[in-house]
Amino acid sequence: MIIDGIKIRNEILKEVKKGVSELPFTPVFCDVIVGDDPVSLQYVKMKEKTAESVGILFRSANFPMSTTTSLLIEEIEKLNKIPNMCGIIVQLPLPPHIDTQAVVDAIDQELDVDCLGIYASELFYNNENHIGFPAALACIAVLDSVGPITSSQNIVVLGQGKLVGKPVVHLLKQRKLPVSTIDSRTDNTREMLKNADIIISGIGKGKFITGDMIKEGVIVIDAGTSEDNGAVVGDVDLESVEKVASYVSPTPGGVGPVTVAILLKNVLAVAQKLKLAYYRQAGT
Repeated sequence: MIIDGIKIRNEILKEVKKGVSELPFTPVFCDVIVGDDPVSLQYVKMKEKTAESVGILFRSANFPMSTTTSLLIEEIEKLNKIPNMCGIIVQLPLPPHIDTQAVVDAIDQELDVDCLGIYASELFYNNENHIGFPAALACIAVLDSVGPITSSQNIVVLGQGKLVGKPVVHLLKQRKLPVSTIDSRTDNTREMLKNADIIISGIGKGKFITGDMIKEGVIVIDAGTSEDNGAVVGDVDLESVEKVASYVSPTPGGVGPVTVAILLKNVLAVAQKLKLAYYRQAGT
């Protein structure tokens, strides 16, 4: 069965919209973009449309490819101070001449809704942050949509990247679920995939997982994206995998839309903390 990421997204957005409507101010969310890559700009436009649909004021900060690290940091520090700012993210990847970590670390730790800054990331892995990595949380939300996961199931996470693999493993271990990982150094990848009851993939290798690599009834969550002849594809060859798997999330239409919804849920969480400060300041 194909998992409907749009349906999951809409359920999350319904909660976010309700939460935003209860705030005494309009939260602001900003996406920092360097360059004019059409795919990135299209993705930003989708985030803008989604944010505004739930009552969040979207703001984009566009910079040319020639922008320097120091200029970006300077501009982000200005964005940090905008009234009711509740989330800032940087559209990745940045050009090679820019120090990506220095740029994301310039985002105020309270506004780092992507959790890419060192401080926010440390809080997440110490289980002290009230928000988390959107793509990783989206994988878990998609997985939860098919029913309860038990410790008897063999879970395999393919890839140990910063956005998906590593934080997904942390979230699963928080639930005390056994999980095995596959990365570029794993020498028995096919055997591990064949024995998995649940596979979560975020390696960005188009159609890497095929139907002959998995066992009957497996649950496959595809969080990878790559380009194939101008089209966005996932790590999963959907045509062959859906014939074998009990559930599989498609790309596009699976983890991606849910990721955007959870990103906005993070913005709401920041706004709700700001709401408490707002009422304290008002003396109510």
